[in-house]
Amino acid sequence: MTNGISDWTEIDNGLVPIDDGELFYEVAGEGPAVVLLHGGMLDQHMWDEQFSWLVNSGLRAIRYDSRGHGLSSTVAGDYANHEDLCALLDALDVPSAVLVGLSHGARVALDTALAHPDRVMALALASPGISGRAFTDPFVLAHIKEQVAAIGEPDGAERYIEHFLRMWVDGPHREPSAVHPGMRERLRASAEANVEVHADGLGAGIPLEMGAFDRLGEIRVPTVVLDGDLDSTDISANAHAITLAVPGARRVRIPGAAHMVNLENTAFFDQELHAFLSSLPY
Repeated sequence: MTNGISDWTEIDNGLVPIDDGELFYEVAGEGPAVVLLHGGMLDQHMWDEQFSWLVNSGLRAIRYDSRGHGLSSTVAGDYANHEDLCALLDALDVPSAVLVGLSHGARVALDTALAHPDRVMALALASPGISGRAFTDPFVLAHIKEQVAAIGEPDGAERYIEHFLRMWVDGPHREPSAVHPGMRERLRASAEANVEVHADGLGAGIPLEMGAFDRLGEIRVPTVVLDGDLDSTDISANAHAITLAVPGARRVRIPGAAHMVNLENTAFFDQELHAFLSSLPY
């Protein structure tokens, strides 16, 4: 076994051209396509635990670094994440796919389902962000304010990343000491690499989005929402809004987890995602 994937399974990777840059992707397996969309300031490796079993489940698993993240291009101007995703699907000859997104990745998945409904077979939205909805949780707003204050300071990058971890790894109900130290350091390293490599892209362009919050009722594909019981009220409200507005959507609360549900309660998350994928009429 290599990285949890059978030795005979070939992992293909490459770069796909997009406007003003390129996206780095990995793909393995045969069968219906499932695309994994990572959270902001992270990269495709946050899906390491899921990538291997998806391939072994008879699916074609695709993951990539979104623009301004990982090994993909730094932001150089205005862009649309949902158009970047469709460019990737075109390059890989994928007519439609199941989108599995966490946080910012769920936000991109929702926008794609609205902009290109024919390309989206189903949605699994973890700790979902939603375009067109502002943050209101005082905990989140306070840390965003601290992040803004850190920009340009001598120790700014370090402080910026720590506030990211406080918001989106620890969450409002725990001190850092209550979080698995290995997971926290793994995500810190990922965020540090992104800040280091893509610092020039900060403020270089804005993502053009669909304003999905007011359009959730237009989505017509099987949808499951998975959110942690220790996450912020903003994410809980997003999960609730999607479940109410999208016909047939189902919400699963992940116990003992904040924002990074796929890494904090991996067995429970994987079980629920596997059940959802197995229920789809491919």
